Amino acid sequence: MNKDRSALSAFLRDRRDRMTPAEAGLRTYPGARRVPGLRREELAALAGVSPDYYSKLEQGRQANVSTEVLRAIAGALKLDEVESAHLLDLASPAMPTEDVAQQADPGLLQVMKALDHVPVILLGRSGVILASNSLVRSVLSLPSSAGHSMFHYLFRNPIARERIVNWSQFAAASVAALRRDLARRPGDSTLIALIGELRSSESLFEQWWSDHEVREFERATKIIQHPAAGTLQFGIEFLTSPSEPDQSLIVYTVEEGSSTAKVLPILASWDPSSAITS
Repeated sequence: MNKDRSALSAFLRDRRDRMTPAEAGLRTYPGARRVPGLRREELAALAGVSPDYYSKLEQGRQANVSTEVLRAIAGALKLDEVESAHLLDLASPAMPTEDVAQQADPGLLQVMKALDHVPVILLGRSGVILASNSLVRSVLSLPSSAGHSMFHYLFRNPIARERIVNWSQFAAASVAALRRDLARRPGDSTLIALIGELRSSESLFEQWWSDHEVREFERATKIIQHPAAGTLQFGIEFLTSPSEPDQSLIVYTVEEGSSTAKVLPILASWDPSSAITS
């Protein structure tokens, strides 16, 4: 199956443009340069490949690329672990992707039930909300029914920007993680449609998407300004199941004895139902 190489080309150009000759350990000469970062031939020399080979790769005309060459290019560009893995995924052969209905993993649902004292939400592919407990719905003002995308909430629901104090930081990191996700599943029509919709309708999403940043979904700090409970601070942890690697259980952890830990039971008491919706 042929693969669209435009994402690989754009990523390589972006990272090459970012690296200066000095950062690459190259000697610089007086006078203006026509490119903002490394020239193609400079990067090719650093990676130990011919300029013609690298040009074809960056232009999307090199059909097969060895892992060794990709790792050499990643090293020359000083990519970190996530960026290097992203480069390998972008260059790998496209695999067919089935767009099947998502069902919440029973094991992760059991973990949710054991964590009813903190906000918890179960996300599937494309950030689809598969299940949530009453505390996370109260903290974020999420819809009670499952099936919505967390990215729609984050970018298209004005309440998200009101509640999440560090919204810009959190949203930008989410876009970078979504780009990483697309490299893993380039044939996912639902994911492609979601990204296209948000790029065309949300200027900040388009701005961050054009930055070509890549990150994994990882632990973070989220600060919430709740209209009744005040400022709440959570650590965000991601749990996955070996049987459903595309699903993530997002757990909002709190420091023992913190003001957030003290107010959560009060928030829970306002909603007598602690049921999980899925």
